[in-house]
Amino acid sequence: MIDLSALRDRFPALARTGDDGRPLAIVDAPGGSQVPDTVIEAVSARYRTGISNMDGAFATSRETGEVVAAARRAGADLVGTDPARIVFGANSTSLLFHVARSLTRSLEPGDEVVVTRLDHDANVRPWVLAARDAGATLRWVDIHTGDATLDEASFDDALSERTRLVAFTLASNGVGTITPAAGLVRRAKETGAFVAVDAVHFAQHRVIDFDDLGADLLAVSPYKVFGPHLGMLAARPGILDELDPYRVRPAHDYPSPERWETGTQNHEAMQGFVAAVDYLAEAGRTYGTPADGSRRAEVRAAFEAFGEHERGLSRRFLDGFAEIPGGRLWGVADTDRLDERTPTFAVRLGDQHPLKTAEALGDRGIFVWDGHYYAMELFERLGLLETGGAVRVGFCHYHTAEEVDRVLEALHELA
Repeated sequence: MIDLSALRDRFPALARTGDDGRPLAIVDAPGGSQVPDTVIEAVSARYRTGISNMDGAFATSRETGEVVAAARRAGADLVGTDPARIVFGANSTSLLFHVARSLTRSLEPGDEVVVTRLDHDANVRPWVLAARDAGATLRWVDIHTGDATLDEASFDDALSERTRLVAFTLASNGVGTITPAAGLVRRAKETGAFVAVDAVHFAQHRVIDFDDLGADLLAVSPYKVFGPHLGMLAARPGILDELDPYRVRPAHDYPSPERWETGTQNHEAMQGFVAAVDYLAEAGRTYGTPADGSRRAEVRAAFEAFGEHERGLSRRFLDGFAEIPGGRLWGVADTDRLDERTPTFAVRLGDQHPLKTAEALGDRGIFVWDGHYYAMELFERLGLLETGGAVRVGFCHYHTAEEVDRVLEALHELA
């Protein structure tokens, strides 16, 4: 397992200690990652040097325009596309609802919209409501409950000549499952459908190649990728011009992607996002072997190093959790299939309510989520929604093997 422990020093929050003087084990990465020091400084710097809106005839306004342009370049380097295809907003959920409202006007009764039981509700409900408002037919893709993976036969059965939109996730924020995205996109595009993919959880753990993937729309939350609270979309060429967004009158004169960005944007967060992508590039130079000197190549190298490290964390957790009496885990548990999951684990200790387990872990300085984490369809399908969902333990590249052992030791004590 590659040693990335030196990177922990870049994250001030990870040095925080509990009442017992021990460092906190903040293992809720799927809910929002911590940020490195350079991101904190970048956001602060934007405030210190002066903030203003865009399009003014003065220095701070011109600087804001430069920040936005830099953020689009950073987004393009993160997901593998052109800066002109990057849209920012308050969060990915709001952006997906924004697109869905516009897409509704292109749907008709008899058209079909396909969503999955594996997804976060942000990539389900916008399309469900769009189908409802347009009188279109909704089709659901099921999962295999044994390992919480997407049922590809169900996916194929949901497609038809009437399919107009297909939405699925690249990785489940609930159980860590990684989907076979390239094949799913290809089969969906064969129907002529619009394809929207949720990369919010995936982006923290694996490199994204949006242009190669071939989807129409991809959602990312920079605050899950070591940056500030912000939402981001990448769209295929032309898609932002083909759809007609709800917008104020002055925005009619803006080109894409600006006309999709309603209201004043969070420019200080955008500057922090640039710093987050630069952090990834620095990690790629330090721990990886970039193919060239571009920031995109450095980002790719970072995620290759992160992936190797995280597979080691996953193996350690799965091996250790298998020894816990009464421990139950949903998702891929086979350590020979680590490429099919992220280090995000949904677990229970016997019949103990997940909230009780999370509270007991919190008392030990270990921070985890409990519940459904907005993946409501998934936990309902697994039969867990009505009884409290599950405890979610989520690691990422800044976590260590020692932290995995600490979580396992605490779970053993509570079992």
